[in-house]
Amino acid sequence: MRKKYINFKALLAILLVFSILPWNHANAEIAKSTFDPFEKSIDEVTKALDTKQITSEELVEYYLKRIEAFDKQGPVINSIIAVNNQALETAKALDAERKSKGPRSKLHGIPFVVKDNFDVVGMPTTSGAVALKNEHPTKNSFTVQKLIDAGAIVIAKTNMSELAASYGRLGYSSMGGLTINPYNLNRDASGSSSGSAAAVAANFAVFGLGTDTSGSVRGPANVTGLVGIRPTMGLTSRSGVVPFSLSLDVTGPLARSVEDASLVLTAMAGTDKADYATKSANRHVQDYAKALNASSLKHARIGVATDFFGGNDEVDAITNQAIAKMKSMGTEVVPVTFSKQTKYLWTPVLGPVGDAEFKRQFEKYLRSLPAGGPKTLQEVIDISESPEVLNSATPVNPARLEGLKTALAKADTLYSKEYKNIVKKEIPQTRKEIEKIMKKNNLDAIVFPTMACPASNRFDKEDPTYVCNAYDTYAASYVASATGFPEVTVPAGTVEEGVPVGISFLGSAYSEQTLLNLAYSFEQATKARTAPVHTPNMRP
Repeated sequence: MRKKYINFKALLAILLVFSILPWNHANAEIAKSTFDPFEKSIDEVTKALDTKQITSEELVEYYLKRIEAFDKQGPVINSIIAVNNQALETAKALDAERKSKGPRSKLHGIPFVVKDNFDVVGMPTTSGAVALKNEHPTKNSFTVQKLIDAGAIVIAKTNMSELAASYGRLGYSSMGGLTINPYNLNRDASGSSSGSAAAVAANFAVFGLGTDTSGSVRGPANVTGLVGIRPTMGLTSRSGVVPFSLSLDVTGPLARSVEDASLVLTAMAGTDKADYATKSANRHVQDYAKALNASSLKHARIGVATDFFGGNDEVDAITNQAIAKMKSMGTEVVPVTFSKQTKYLWTPVLGPVGDAEFKRQFEKYLRSLPAGGPKTLQEVIDISESPEVLNSATPVNPARLEGLKTALAKADTLYSKEYKNIVKKEIPQTRKEIEKIMKKNNLDAIVFPTMACPASNRFDKEDPTYVCNAYDTYAASYVASATGFPEVTVPAGTVEEGVPVGISFLGSAYSEQTLLNLAYSFEQATKARTAPVHTPNMRP
């Protein structure tokens, strides 16, 4: 009897062990990754990788789960055009490399998103246009390759305003539909780097890449609580990127902190033989993150561009509070004003230059792609007007289509006296004006609200709470675009409807370190960034 009792006890013990095994296995999986990547910086993620709290493979899995949960379901942020199906394999290889050789850099094994006008091998480059849905480049863009060489992982390509121009539908494309602001689902994520900004804000990756012609990094960063950098023209390459206007286009990072944006800028900047504008870049690239100084505002002298206030009371109030905070830290503040033309540079400068350059530069890019796809602007227009596209769920924005036709009609203005006058006279004069203001007032930077108004209504949904009295909410952005000077936007606060507002620091050519120091000093003193309410942490 006793023997049977012992056997029964042994059987219970065995059954108990087997019943516990799956539970232990599940917890072992959780224990393998005790690190929570939500809202974490590059430095924090790197330390977790170095100390084996998490692997790059687990990081990629984490972000893919968030994309599935919030981008394609739930709030349906719709920031991602395509997921990189090689991301997990790349992460495994980088984990093995870390173990055998050590990390390549701080970016080793860090997932990032790429605006879909950057070439990435193995993924189509559509620039948001369904007409380019089958265009597969044979080479990575220069900036993407630099980040890959540093060990970073392309996890996905992001939605954008079609062919980098919004025409009233910010963040909408025929390829990807409409990207929504993760802070307020009734608002857009600005444009044209909408998807990268929304994705980074929603924690779908650690950082992102965007392009900026007339505000396309700074606007999206501003309305999604991010740091966005428009670098000095020529500091970062544009080769392997679908162009809009090479007199105005730059590539730049979007990140959740100044330090992260600084790290990425250092990694992506540099001379590229395929982009003549970058010929002197290597002489100017610095280790921007290493030199960040939280006390920079204590000794700074800042000009406040009063011309760009008045669009929205809440934005003005947040900007004024930011300036008051800088004053309390020891910053000297001087009001500055611009000439009539510089207050609104779109009509006299940016618009005509973009119209003149687009066709020739766009078609040169198309010819660099493998045979089989459209090679002319007219072909892209024809595909965009085909019944298949017009009757689809996401037809080309009619106003964007008209913009393409305008660019086609104005292609010959590239050789006009008007164009040459803008490039050789108007743009240099604008540069001289800004340099004169900064020199006369002994300024470290010029500050203004990045956008005059908060994130605007999505084009397909009315929101009566949106108020904007500005003639152009992006007017301040055009100064850096026209001059080629750097600008950094950093979160400054949040309006009543929940969307973030940023302030910008503008400087002279290659003053990135000064601007980043000032932005970092402000960021550390205010801690204004908050995570979006519609894409919360998934962990309990």
